Amino acid sequence: MTFRLAPSLLSADFARLDREIAEVEAGGADLLHLDVMDGRFVPNLTFGPPVIAALARFSTVPLDAHLMVADADPLLSPLAEAGVARVAVHVEASPHLHRTLSTIRDLGMAPGVALNPSTPISLLEEALAWVDFVLVMSVNPGFGGQRFIPETLSKITRLRAMPGAGDLDISVDGGVGPDTIAPLVQAGATTLVAGSSVFGRTDRRAALAELRASGAENPAPQGVQT
Repeated sequence: MTFRLAPSLLSADFARLDREIAEVEAGGADLLHLDVMDGRFVPNLTFGPPVIAALARFSTVPLDAHLMVADADPLLSPLAEAGVARVAVHVEASPHLHRTLSTIRDLGMAPGVALNPSTPISLLEEALAWVDFVLVMSVNPGFGGQRFIPETLSKITRLRAMPGAGDLDISVDGGVGPDTIAPLVQAGATTLVAGSSVFGRTDRRAALAELRASGAENPAPQGVQT
């Protein structure tokens, strides 16, 4: 199965983001992942539309925003104006999910739904018809550099088997590295968000190449039916 790599700028050096973006794009990044946090839905604060608009001037690949916020709706129009291509909102924080996803699409962005590790995929049963992708969190949201939660593999496999999910883009964020990427691809993931495994290396190009090669090995993951 083919897959895309989306380096997460949360793990980048914020003092040199223009160069960080240039390095991962030169290394073959397919997307740039942006973790937008509000200090309410998750404890931390990161960046918002003004910073993202500045980043868009340096980026040549699509911007992929993950909204870890208590109220996503006020951010949608500013993110579209900033140049974001894809937006994932959390089902846990979206009481009017259909309206929010419809707004994202109407603004010209691809709508997606994000799920925390403990959130069951059954909550997506109706929403799959409204989204272009699902973002499965394989760590608890809000912090970079966490350890991968192995039960995520079964969750992805079950999501891929749901009616209407055959061609769905399944994105995974958290603990993605050379040791986890192959089982994730085998389970059905198609976009892999990688933070510290890319920006924690001095050679960003080599880090991305290692991830791509490791994912292509694609062994059957232990304990997961495919």
